[in-house]
Amino acid sequence: MERRVKEDNRQNLFDTGADEIYPRVLLVGVDTGEEQDFAHSMEELKSLAEAANKQVVGIITQKLDMVNKALYIGTGKVSEVKEFAQECQAEEVIFDNALSPSQIRNLGRELELPIFDRTNLILDIFALRAQTREAKLQVETARLQYMLPRLVGMHEALSRQGGASGSMSNKGTGEKKLELDRRRIEHRISELKKELEDVARTRDTQRKRRSESRVPQVALVGYTNAGKSTILNHMVDRFGDKPEKTVMEKDMLFATLDTSVRSIDTGDNKPFFLVDTVGFINKLPHGLVKAFRSTLEEVKYADLLVQVVDFSDENHRQQMEVTMDTLKELDAGDIPQLIIYNKADKCDLWTGRVLPVVKDRQIYMSAVNDVGIAELAELIKKTIYAGNKECELLIPYKDGAVVSYFMENATVLSTEYREDGVFLKVNCQSQDADKYQKYLCS
Repeated sequence: MERRVKEDNRQNLFDTGADEIYPRVLLVGVDTGEEQDFAHSMEELKSLAEAANKQVVGIITQKLDMVNKALYIGTGKVSEVKEFAQECQAEEVIFDNALSPSQIRNLGRELELPIFDRTNLILDIFALRAQTREAKLQVETARLQYMLPRLVGMHEALSRQGGASGSMSNKGTGEKKLELDRRRIEHRISELKKELEDVARTRDTQRKRRSESRVPQVALVGYTNAGKSTILNHMVDRFGDKPEKTVMEKDMLFATLDTSVRSIDTGDNKPFFLVDTVGFINKLPHGLVKAFRSTLEEVKYADLLVQVVDFSDENHRQQMEVTMDTLKELDAGDIPQLIIYNKADKCDLWTGRVLPVVKDRQIYMSAVNDVGIAELAELIKKTIYAGNKECELLIPYKDGAVVSYFMENATVLSTEYREDGVFLKVNCQSQDADKYQKYLCS
């Protein structure tokens, strides 16, 4: 039984002077009590709509014990939403959760407006942001998989028409069109999967090449718009071999979709690959996780995860939970982590305090102000090279290639040229100490 709430749950944001280019949308949410923070979820939906270049003109919510199976919102609420949509001059209606195909069909018929849900909205944003061939293929795959079960009813009007006179088939034009559309979509999905397999093979080759170099891989992970790309860019500016190879950074949800890998070396022969990954979000559509799996799986092969948290967001704890849940889904939940509390300069708690602050495996910093980047690099190196050994080696002059190897792949603490060879005191990976143990001084 539906539980109604009498208080005002409508918010009219219509602006007569707003940009007419973007479609005007009304946001609708149902609070069943299951959401940890329903108000934040609606605020996030508004941010998603704006990221998809839509103009939010109104927000309306309802409290129910459970959603209506046929209409999602209560039957009495439908007319209120329709009236409010007309009042706000909304052109589309967006719901804060995934809708079933029948709910979309029923709501479209009742409200007489295009109906979208949160999943569809995120898919639209991904389609807008996709730049590389791989990202475009992944987004198209996810969109078609989302569309396939929702084809029913799209040609409802045509399907009421009977078959041609004398035809043995009793299928109407709409039903035939539906079958053709379904076949075309299934065929296209099959084509896209083959193309993505080719791209995945190329990514595997690149990953194996990096693995063979034995340079540790560090992945930046976290909620969307936490500052991952900003951190990567500042790292590249300071320590990258090609400072011009930065990525796009912008204060918006899902500013970047593509996984970027950059080589970082602070000059002490302790390099690492830094990977910028697509951001996570609450209720991230399963179809997107599945379609972007080959990209997201870069995380699974990392030696260390750096979880970037927007410390200025009052819901950052909940966002950290979403990140951990997504990492577990990708089988990356057990990889060692550093926690970066970014945007700490915006928090009242840290007003007047000097940043950065490093505590064990945590760092409070402000990437956009380039505060904490050097300290983060040191913390990463300290963590990933924790297993290194400090060794003393005496290498005969005839084995000069070994000396060159340690000069290039270890931190050389001291060098002494003796009669019987080159004496090196180094901090090196344990594998190198084992491999060249015959040169070790007792």
